[in-house]
Amino acid sequence: MSTIQNTLGKMSNYRWTICAMLFFATTVNYLDRQVLSLTWDEFIKPEFHWDESHYGTITAVFSFVYAACMLFAGRFVDWMGSKKGYLWAIGIWSLGACLHAFCGIITEHFVGLHSAAELMGATGDVVVTIATISMYCFLAARCVLALGEAGNFPAAIKVTAEYFPKKDRAYATSIFNAGASIGALIAPLSIPLLAKAWGWEMAFIVIGVLGFIWMGFWIFMYTAPAKSKHVNKAELEYIEQDNYEEEGNAVPQTEEKKMSFLQCFSYKQTWAFAIGKFMTDGVWWFFLFWTPSYLNTQFGIKTSDGLGIALIFTLYAITMLSIYGGKLPTIIIKKTGLNPYAARMRAMLIFAFFPLLVLLAQPLGTISPWFPVILIGIGGAAHQSWSANIFSTVGDMFPKTAIATVTGIGGMAGGIGCMVLQYVAGELFVYAGETNMAFMGFEGKPAGYFVIFCVCAVAYLIGWCIMKALVPKYKPIVLN
Repeated sequence: MSTIQNTLGKMSNYRWTICAMLFFATTVNYLDRQVLSLTWDEFIKPEFHWDESHYGTITAVFSFVYAACMLFAGRFVDWMGSKKGYLWAIGIWSLGACLHAFCGIITEHFVGLHSAAELMGATGDVVVTIATISMYCFLAARCVLALGEAGNFPAAIKVTAEYFPKKDRAYATSIFNAGASIGALIAPLSIPLLAKAWGWEMAFIVIGVLGFIWMGFWIFMYTAPAKSKHVNKAELEYIEQDNYEEEGNAVPQTEEKKMSFLQCFSYKQTWAFAIGKFMTDGVWWFFLFWTPSYLNTQFGIKTSDGLGIALIFTLYAITMLSIYGGKLPTIIIKKTGLNPYAARMRAMLIFAFFPLLVLLAQPLGTISPWFPVILIGIGGAAHQSWSANIFSTVGDMFPKTAIATVTGIGGMAGGIGCMVLQYVAGELFVYAGETNMAFMGFEGKPAGYFVIFCVCAVAYLIGWCIMKALVPKYKPIVLN
């Protein structure tokens, strides 16, 4: 960097402004997802007579649609380009977020009732009808939300590859990926209070509108680095340093050829990324979707209570430690001279051990609810650090023309893993409650949570071992 600055003058830093935009988009993305998890147990569940099975089905279908859309979202972003692709994505998911607010009105119309109070007071067969119709209404809204949100990470990873050299991408990814933790951090401080003051419907609308505001900024702020008036020659040289020979001869490489969609599946690198996502994405979403319900089920703590807000806030405050996760590979590279992929895999192995602490969540939860929250927070921080690095392996291995597509394929695999875990969790919790299931000294729903915590704890080590077996060494793909 110093050589570039000496040769071309002081370098602008507009790439970090773009990174900030990615951060805010991801923050809004996660806020939109969190509205349901923070309102269903206390506000929506009694109104529509749901149980864990209804909620588990909704989150599972959301994950399935998200997974299916991720398969094509990356290709769509590669086709539309970063600017238009991102606008379409956030516009659709913001619309989907707002649509949730109309589920109650639609349910009232179908069952012939006229208010939330009448829905809550219903009895007999009408209760089943209310629960079923409302669930399908929420499923429709969640599908629109999933369709749009599927484009966030393919677009963000593509923009990161456009604005950052390989050595900085994991750190940039960890910064914008921290938006997930910030979104989850802001959510318990705002969403339950919005729902309590103005109704759960307004919580969906207020949070959904934030995406439309972001779109206005993106239209005027994003341009490809080579065309941006905010990026000077020194910064452009820095951004494009991977396009030149290591000797500094400034000889650009030939234009990259495009990789067909089916061709992406022929590489072990694609499968390694996809399996890593499949094994681990569901863990993060389980923590995100089920922790509020877990606190209410096991400890009787509501998300709108002061203690509930403090616990959820603490959990996601801990996950903010992940912002340093993207720095670890850079430190490893400087100290060992390893290539970016090898350094990232070493960092990911370190992060894979931390979720094992979640095994202690239930035993220590008998002492205080703070213990499981802190341990889940550590597991969440490890996931976000893992996530920043696994996303960056795509940029290490694939040409820029295929990055969004491969990211979408991996996102699809992660969504499928999430769908399986969400559905199994919902069914397991209902079964455990009805049969008073026993596991490791716990009974009922707490036993069900312990089973899922065990799965979450070992998922990362299994995923890492499979990835390492498929791609043991750094092997970038070059299209001839």
